[in-house]
Amino acid sequence: MNLAPVYPIRSARLLLRPLSEKDVDDLVEYRSIPEVCRYVPFEPQTAEDVIARISGVWGQQTLDKEGDSITLGAELAESGKVIGDVMVRWLSAEHSCGEIGYVISPAFSGRGYAAEAAHAGLHVAFDDLGLHRVIARVDARNTASARLASRLGMRQEAHLRENEWFKGEWTDEIDFGTLAQEWSSRKLAGCPRCD
Repeated sequence: MNLAPVYPIRSARLLLRPLSEKDVDDLVEYRSIPEVCRYVPFEPQTAEDVIARISGVWGQQTLDKEGDSITLGAELAESGKVIGDVMVRWLSAEHSCGEIGYVISPAFSGRGYAAEAAHAGLHVAFDDLGLHRVIARVDARNTASARLASRLGMRQEAHLRENEWFKGEWTDEIDFGTLAQEWSSRKLAGCPRCD
């Protein structure tokens, strides 16, 4: 099976699209910041790290089998600058389940871009890929990410205590989830796909 969104995915102010080498400087601008990397499964990244990812796993534009993921740049429509990225992973064909993750540059936080990018990512998961259920796994210390998952209409389903040895310490994970039928009623102001 081949699950392929039509790019770019438009939101009110952003375009979600596959990453390319022209995005390296924008990606390094926020992915090299230690606090951005604190709760996510990567360390601060250099230009060489980003180029290797773009040439590898980030180069994937379709979901062909379970475990595949797509990582899309969140580009400001008016300037072309990538200010974050959204990951959509296909977890299970049998259970029609996926996962979403998101990273936004701190220079653009507090303006609704993270919610807009993640909302567009959920459109990809449910509308384009036809998934039944999507989860978000959040480090329990990352309260901003947990609040965002809640604002997107995802419900907290689990709090896993010290479930992972992560960056030198035991950490808790909060799992959020939402179903396709719940998603269909979620609207975001200005979203062209919600109207």
